[in-house]
Amino acid sequence: MASTTKEPDRVEWVQVDVAATVDSAELLSALGDPHVSGAWQEEHVVHLYWPEVGWGSDTLKALHNALERLGVRLEPSSLTINRLPQKDWNAEWARRVEPIRVGRFVIRPSWHAVALQADDLELVIDPKQAFGTGHHATTQLLLEWLPELIGPRDRVLDVGTGSGILAMAALKLGASCALGLDNDAVAVDCARDYACANGFDDRLQLDVLAATDETASAAFAPTLVLANLDRQTLLTAAQALSRHAARGARLLLSGLLADQRTEIEEIYGRNGAYLIRSREREGWLALELGAMEGCEG
Repeated sequence: MASTTKEPDRVEWVQVDVAATVDSAELLSALGDPHVSGAWQEEHVVHLYWPEVGWGSDTLKALHNALERLGVRLEPSSLTINRLPQKDWNAEWARRVEPIRVGRFVIRPSWHAVALQADDLELVIDPKQAFGTGHHATTQLLLEWLPELIGPRDRVLDVGTGSGILAMAALKLGASCALGLDNDAVAVDCARDYACANGFDDRLQLDVLAATDETASAAFAPTLVLANLDRQTLLTAAQALSRHAARGARLLLSGLLADQRTEIEEIYGRNGAYLIRSREREGWLALELGAMEGCEG
């Protein structure tokens, strides 16, 4: 009689390493593949995981198409595919996903304890399909900037919230409430899990809604809008996001490469939102915009 026990060296997972300047959350969103079981990022490499039964030539083609939509054309050496036994999967997570410090924030997976300093703010985020653990420069730009901008009366709208990391960070810094929106229902479900794990109450609301949909966000009446999105989504949502600036909100845009600055400034300027300040990190750019009366100089 055949044993039902799996062989210890049986291949169970496919690990795909993408060496490219792309945000892993944006890549997962562009893929839209329900079989992707995990992702994490280190420096300029995105690591994606599929169960072997969910991987094939069509999956690889879809990955290339998703990267092209994000403006990434890979060299053959920039993509590595490995097959992992089941036992290697959990070890890979535990070994590679380390806590990081970004400004005042300590962001760690649940299996890594960290000794906190007096001024540290902790966020516990385990990598999941809706990835956003603070490792990418676009997120770090905003995490470092937020302490200068958040006040106790701020109502923070986080558009394209992903894991909810920026909305949670804003509340940790003392914002009165936050609303995180994402058009990906899986991301919102994951963000709700993270919010629960970090002990957030009803000051943090999370919902499934596109960046261009103004219904819920206008009713929320934000004073600060965070939009860590890809270039195309920021362009598409320019009119909707700029309306928040017209109502007095400040806009923080991230997810941009430095050479995309002029294009973004122009379209937001045509919609009444103008540059106040900017920051750059590792070739990525974050912009603070406001209505004309809110501009300095």
